[in-house]
Amino acid sequence: MNENKELLILLHDNIKMGLSSTKKLIKLIKEKNNKIKFILEEELQRYEEFYKKCKKYMKKEKLEIEHSSLLKELTASTAMKMEVRKDNSDSKIASILIRGFNMGNITLETKIKEYKKEANKETISLAEKVLDFGKKQMKLLEAYI
Repeated sequence: MNENKELLILLHDNIKMGLSSTKKLIKLIKEKNNKIKFILEEELQRYEEFYKKCKKYMKKEKLEIEHSSLLKELTASTAMKMEVRKDNSDSKIASILIRGFNMGNITLETKIKEYKKEANKETISLAEKVLDFGKKQMKLLEAYI
């Protein structure tokens, strides 16, 4: 598999995990009075934009994704539900989100550096935008901790 396809798969998994987690978090605090809700809603919109763009690039590459990250998503979802049920404060939710962004960003940053010369410019650009989004969100979320 070439570097561009590997990066697209990583992007897909990263974006899909963020999309899924954000939707679940919004659902978990729907009836609560959390001030962080608006950040989650904006985050969801950005993830949806990234997901559409990633799918478009994957289609162009004739790349099909299997449900390889399903177990990872399920595990993360279960852990997140348990954490939020114990403590649904804005501080706790910000902490959960920062951890998620941090894990995704570390992997993404490594692959961007590794594949910068081999992957398509549009794929690298999308990866950099997703990475930048994660960094900005972590800064924004720090105010809630």
